[in-house]
Amino acid sequence: MKNANIGISEENKQVVSDQLSKILADEFLLYSKTLNAHWNIGGPDFHTAHVYLETLYNQQQEIVDTVAERIRAIGHYVPAQLSKYLQLTHLSEQPLDKNDSQSLFEELLHDHESIIIFLRENIKPMADKLKAEGISDYITGLMEYHEKTAWMLRAHLN
Repeated sequence: MKNANIGISEENKQVVSDQLSKILADEFLLYSKTLNAHWNIGGPDFHTAHVYLETLYNQQQEIVDTVAERIRAIGHYVPAQLSKYLQLTHLSEQPLDKNDSQSLFEELLHDHESIIIFLRENIKPMADKLKAEGISDYITGLMEYHEKTAWMLRAHLN
């Protein structure tokens, strides 16, 4: 592939790619966990929660794709192995004892909040240190999405 001449140094593009790969791993694991919740949810609010989780996993699938495209746009290849995602992610994958909406939404809320913190920590360095203002704007938008989703999940919990 031809080198991406976009005003970001090669060294900085590597750092940006590395950080985006961590974001991709988090987003992919969250996608998988949301899909798992959708498939396995049970309880008196099954239908409503099942439909909401379908909306969330469809949104997560789109996010995964856009993060991967950002990595490609700066001229790097995308890590696409599950083992690599598990090495890069900040999230954990632990089986839950319960499949009710309260337990599953609590777990997803924790993951969204973890992603929010990681994204927030990367916004200023992307723009100021790495000169990747577009990526900074992009991850700001991702953070805002996760903040809204976390709010919605939080509102569902007792």
